This record gives sequence, C-alpha cells and structure tokens, in this order.
Amino acid sequence: MAKSKSKQEAEKFEKTLRKPKKEKYILRLYVTGATPRSTRAISNIKKICDEYLNGRYNLQVIDVYQQPALAKGEQIIAAPTLIKKLPLPIRRFIGDLSNKEKILMGLDLRSKK
Repeated sequence: MAKSKSKQEAEKFEKTLRKPKKEKYILRLYVTGATPRSTRAISNIKKICDEYLNGRYNLQVIDVYQQPALAKGEQIIAAPTLIKKLPLPIRRFIGDLSNKEKILMGLDLRSKK
C-alpha cells in the first residue's frame, strides 16, 4: 500500500531535521590596512573558518581605506569588524577576533555551556 502524501511529507521533514546543519556562511571582515590588529583579525577568522567551516564559507576581507563606500553602507564605526551575513541572524564582532569561544558562540558553531 502506498504511503499517503502527508505521511511522506512528514517523513521528509523529520529526515531533514535529523541532518546536521551544513549551511553556507557569508562573512565580511572590515579592516584598516595592514595594521597589527587587522592582520591578527584576518589570521584568527581564517583559522576558525578552516577548522569549523571547512568548505562552507565565503570570507570577504574589505579594507575600509580602499573601499570606504562599502564600510559606510554597513555603518562600520570601528575596525576590524566581522559581519556574519548568513545564516541569519546577522551578527557583528569588533576587535581582532582572538576570543575564539565568543566567536564560535556568535557564529552558532558552539552552544553555551
């Protein structure tokens, strides 16, 4: 006997819930030239992305000196600033991103203990 359409849809939905999240992350890091803080922020976020988001992220590094219009459009008031565009919700992190646990929690890669 064939399964009803609603039962098939319910099973498909439940199967989707069981799958681990493999969402693509869209990140923008706003920096100010090649300053030590900017360099540390780039290095720190690349390490985090390579370890926890391998193959599932797009990181765009934007120098506010070279592209001030992009920084103005995002209302960047301090640098370095990381913006997580996707997955929602949008989140902002200011600083050199050296607090790995805080960044992981903010990116929803680690739950609060």
